Amino acid sequence: MSVTTTTHLNFRGDASAALGFYQSVFGGRTVAVTYKDAGNVQNENEADWMMWGEVVADNGFHIMAYDVPSQLPWNQGENPFFVSVRGTDADEINALWQKLAEGSTVVRPLEAAQWAPLYGMLTDRFGVTWVLDVTAPYGG
Repeated sequence: MSVTTTTHLNFRGDASAALGFYQSVFGGRTVAVTYKDAGNVQNENEADWMMWGEVVADNGFHIMAYDVPSQLPWNQGENPFFVSVRGTDADEINALWQKLAEGSTVVRPLEAAQWAPLYGMLTDRFGVTWVLDVTAPYGG
């Protein structure tokens, strides 16, 4: 069992450009899933926005990003990032969730999602937003 933490940046329409820039600086490979790719288009103007993306480099650099849909509140200065905790063991992720959830505000309950066996988001009592999930291979 193991988990990793990754900075998860939040944008509104600029996630793809940002990840392209970070890849040009740090190297590595980019994976990008648009809302259209995931079958989760809420607004046709945002179909090609990034629902999830990352840059991973052999030198250890790893960053994730997504475009916050327009139906959700977003202010770049208030919530520019999440801390992502990913693992392969559902019991381990669930145990971490239970501990982090004490005194927190649950944004999205930890439960099965279209893209992951478990996915949840909460803002802890210190104002840090955490995303926890169990990884699943991307077949897009």
